[in-house]
Amino acid sequence: MVNHKISRRTLLTGTAAAGALSLTGLPARADISWKKYSGTKLEVILAKGPRGDNLQKYIKEFTDLSGIQVESEQIPEQQQRQKVVIELTSGRPSFDVIHLSYHVQKRQFEKAGWLADMTPYLKDPTLTPPDLVESDFSAAGLQYAKNDKGQMLSLPWSVDYFILYYNKELLQRKSIEVPKTLEEMATAAEKLTDPKEGIYGFVGRGLRNANMAMWTNFYLNYGGEFLDAKGNILSDGPEAIEATKLYQRLLTKSAPPGVAGFNWMESMASFTQGRAAMWIDADGWAPPLEDPAASRVVGKVGYTRVPAGPKGQFSSTYGDGIGIAAASKNKEAAYLLCQWVASKGQGARLLQAGGGVPFRNSIVDDPEVAKGVKTKEWLQSVIDSAKISKLGLPVIIPVAEYRDTVGAALTATLSGADPATELKKAHEQFRPILERSEKT
Repeated sequence: MVNHKISRRTLLTGTAAAGALSLTGLPARADISWKKYSGTKLEVILAKGPRGDNLQKYIKEFTDLSGIQVESEQIPEQQQRQKVVIELTSGRPSFDVIHLSYHVQKRQFEKAGWLADMTPYLKDPTLTPPDLVESDFSAAGLQYAKNDKGQMLSLPWSVDYFILYYNKELLQRKSIEVPKTLEEMATAAEKLTDPKEGIYGFVGRGLRNANMAMWTNFYLNYGGEFLDAKGNILSDGPEAIEATKLYQRLLTKSAPPGVAGFNWMESMASFTQGRAAMWIDADGWAPPLEDPAASRVVGKVGYTRVPAGPKGQFSSTYGDGIGIAAASKNKEAAYLLCQWVASKGQGARLLQAGGGVPFRNSIVDDPEVAKGVKTKEWLQSVIDSAKISKLGLPVIIPVAEYRDTVGAALTATLSGADPATELKKAHEQFRPILERSEKT
C-alpha cells in the first residue's frame, strides 16, 4: 500500500524547478557522471500507454543532460510482452532497456535471469542521485522489484489501481447515484442502457486474458483468494462463480455489441465517445478522457473507487517497472536512463497528467505536486484506492497461462455458457500447469 502522508516538496513539473531540483527532476550533483557515456545509443522497448508517452515526450531532456541517444518503440501491451520474451529467450535482444509488467513477468524474468542486477548501481554515487533510495519506494514496489535474494532487478515505475470511471451527465440524466456496491452498479448499468440511443450502462474488457484484470476486482470483492496456504490455485469456488455471474450480467445485459473482443483500448473508445456510462479499468486513463482532441466527455467524467462487493472492497492492483537486459552491453548507460525515468521530475509529470501513479512516496505525498494535478477527483480516487489495494493476480510463473485459461472461461460466458461449468473446466486445465511450473 502506498503511504500518502504529506511530506516534502519536489518538482512543479512543466513550470520551474522547486528547491534544488533541476529541470530533469534530479538534484544537481557534481559527482554524477552524466556525460560518461555520451555518444552511447540505447534501445528501449515500451508497452503502449501513458508511461511510454511520458518517456518519449521528455526524452530530449535526458539526451541533453547525458549525451546518450535513445531510440524507443511503443508496442501494444500484449504484443510487447510476447516480443520481449522471444528476444530475451534468444539471448540477443535488440533492446537495452525493458518496460516490464510485474504482475505478469516478475517470476518468469527472475527465474530466467533476464534482468541485470541494479543493486551496485544504486549504491554508486556517480550513477545515482542521493534522493533515489529504496526507502522512497512503496512496499509493493519493492516487493515487485526485488528477487528472493534481495537484489533490485528493476526500478519500480508506476502502480495501477483499478478505479470506476463514470459519465456524470448520463447518470444525472436518469437521476442515478454513483453506485457504492457492485450490485448497485449492475442495476444502474441496466437502467442506463438504451441500445436505440447507442448508450450502454457499462463497458469493460471482454477479451480473453485482458479480461482477467477487470474480473479480479469482482473476485476479490466477493471474498476470493488466488492461492491457498499450500500454494494451490483457487479459481472455481463459490466466490469465483458469483464474481463471474456478475461479470456475465454486466457484459451481456449492459455492454456494447462486440464487447467479447474489447481490451482497454476499445473500452476507452466507447467511454470517450460518450457511449458508455461506467467503466472499470486502470487509473492511468485520465489524459485521453480529458483531452478535447480525443474525447467527447471532457469535464463530464467522474472518478471513484471500485464499488464494494458482499465480502469487501478492494482495488485490483498491478504495477510496472523499468529494467536492463542482462545481455545489454551498455548496462551503466542504461541505468542512467532507468533512474531518470523513475526520477521525481518524471514521476511528477506522470501523476500531474493523470497518466499513472509513481511507486515513489516522495512524489505522491508531495502537496506541491498535488497542486499541479488538474483532475483532483482522479487524484482522490487514486489515494482512496491505495488504501484498499490488493494484488490483482497470483504471483506465479505461469501467470500468462492462468490469464489465458480463466480468461477464456470468462469470455465463453458472454456467449451464454454457464459460469460454474466453465470455471471448473478452466481450473482442471490450469492446475497441472501450475504444479509443473513449481517443480521445475
